[in-house]
Amino acid sequence: MKNIAILCSGGDVSGMNPALKHFVEYSIEKELTPHFIYDGYEGLIDNHIKKVDYSNVSGIITRGGTKIGSSRSKRFMQEKYRTIAKHNLDALEIDMLIVLGGDGSFRGLDVFYKEHGIKFCGVPSTIDNDIHGTDYCLGVDTALNVIKTSIDAIRDTASSFKRAFVIETMGRDCGYLALVSHLTSGSELCLIPEKKYNLDSFEKDFKQQIKNGRRYFIAIVSEGIKEESQDIAEWFEKKIGIEARVCVLGHVQRGGNPSIYDRLMAYKFITHAINALLSNRNESIVCYTKQGFVLKNIDEVVNTSYTLDPSLLEFLE
Repeated sequence: MKNIAILCSGGDVSGMNPALKHFVEYSIEKELTPHFIYDGYEGLIDNHIKKVDYSNVSGIITRGGTKIGSSRSKRFMQEKYRTIAKHNLDALEIDMLIVLGGDGSFRGLDVFYKEHGIKFCGVPSTIDNDIHGTDYCLGVDTALNVIKTSIDAIRDTASSFKRAFVIETMGRDCGYLALVSHLTSGSELCLIPEKKYNLDSFEKDFKQQIKNGRRYFIAIVSEGIKEESQDIAEWFEKKIGIEARVCVLGHVQRGGNPSIYDRLMAYKFITHAINALLSNRNESIVCYTKQGFVLKNIDEVVNTSYTLDPSLLEFLE
């Protein structure tokens, strides 16, 4: 039986555990011997690799995060440690690798393949949803639902106290989470890195809304914009004349019970990844597009900057 391994790299997302569960089950179905690599590339270097079976994934489908841990490995950036990692895989006769991660994880994987030839398939897994070539990354739906629940709860207190709330989402330099949350929550303001803005351009309209009976404002901002969320809250108080508070959602967006959609996407991503390796696709990323699931070369994915869907940006206009 051939040996196959999986690891998680970078930020954890809800959906990784369902992916691990299906990885074990589908590998065994395809007569492969599955292995877990614990704590990402760090575990690969430290030889924290174990053969697994059904018992290792029992009951994990409902849990957020990742049972096998993750990491951001500075050591893996050095050639000598990548050589150690390859020796560890060779010792266990593992010649197929699946990586759940984001852009940085895939860049490391690209170098690893070019140096040592380990066959791999990447599964986009980041709530930032900022990987070129895929419209969807594992974990995004759960993160959006966490944000939705938070916004709905904050709206209750905002309306009760006649306040403006500035709600900050994650996403690094990508405004996807903020934009989709804005469009689906009915918030009054959305600021993202991809769209230039001038707060003063909203002043006249917001003051008129208050005169017309508006009691509160919800502003959703991405962490990658040029201003601090507290500065925007102060703008509401000084320019609009309404008491304001800031709520930074932070890492709560990464956790939580994986949504049905993320569980389903985990199942599909892993199925396509294993099938790709078995059909001799040696260096690919599973991407989800409007045409469905496709395999893309890693060079295309990591060497092209991600841009937001123009149709989503049009809605912000």
